[in-house]
Amino acid sequence: MNRSSGKKKIVVLDGYTLNPGDLSWDDLAAFGDLTVYDRTDTRDVISRIAGASVVITNKTPLTEEAIKSNKNLRYIGLIATGHDVVDKQAASAAGVVVANVPSYSTMAVAQMTIALLLEICHRTAHHSSAVFSGQWPLRKDDTFWDYPIIELDQKKIGVIGYGRIGRQTAKIAQALGMKVLAYSRTAADPEIVSLDELYSGADVISLHCPLSDETYQIINRDSIAKMKDGVIIINTARGKLIDEQALAEALNSGKVYAAGLDVVSKEPIEPDNPLLKAKNCFITPHISWVPIEARQRLMDTAVNNLREFLNGNPVNQVNM
Repeated sequence: MNRSSGKKKIVVLDGYTLNPGDLSWDDLAAFGDLTVYDRTDTRDVISRIAGASVVITNKTPLTEEAIKSNKNLRYIGLIATGHDVVDKQAASAAGVVVANVPSYSTMAVAQMTIALLLEICHRTAHHSSAVFSGQWPLRKDDTFWDYPIIELDQKKIGVIGYGRIGRQTAKIAQALGMKVLAYSRTAADPEIVSLDELYSGADVISLHCPLSDETYQIINRDSIAKMKDGVIIINTARGKLIDEQALAEALNSGKVYAAGLDVVSKEPIEPDNPLLKAKNCFITPHISWVPIEARQRLMDTAVNNLREFLNGNPVNQVNM
């Protein structure tokens, strides 16, 4: 899509996931000659951003080579919170501002976290399918269940990463009667405990920390060994927080009762991912952020980020 207004050149490299057609690009187009690509192969990045002063990206990488190729580039806007797809050092060296969109998906991701947990506890999809396939009338009783139904009241949820999403998840969990154990390198709330205390005490462990050298595969064979037998693990943060082979083994052995995952280490998921054959593993295709309300906030903030940059007051800048 191209919308020309005779102003600066603006290129969106991968706009489809944010806006598959139910939102509008008009506010962004007001700033210049806008070209929106649904997706961009890494081989086409340099040619597509040529001459653009503003480049918007979600997951398409902007490498040092790409940044250096365009002397007109002044601003990279992320339509996401994560910013590891941009070589921020190269951007800074070239005088290019990089801005992200924080906090837009807090409510949506926390809601999805609890949705995964409740699905594990109630198996609503399975039992609904059983009804529609005609199994209910075949049973002798007026009720039946194929899996244990789990009540969450008084159980402990261990929240690793106690930022906005972690706190909102904890708030919803508390409304269900759960007790909160949290781990954070920065927060000092009463519920903060050590990782070992969280591992040994939690009935449910939910990941909400950023991916870093310290958190890479924070869920691994050693950490799983410290957990309660029958623990439930939820991940709506980053796939690489989990050693997937170790989790698959723990699911198959029963050490981990179930896992609810909205993210995996490589997306789209690869056919040989061991979690695809693991017991009691629920995987959704990275959809925790996609409610239209959250995506509209994302769009609005991305537009405002660019507006403030053009006004000489960069906000949500993640480099320099």
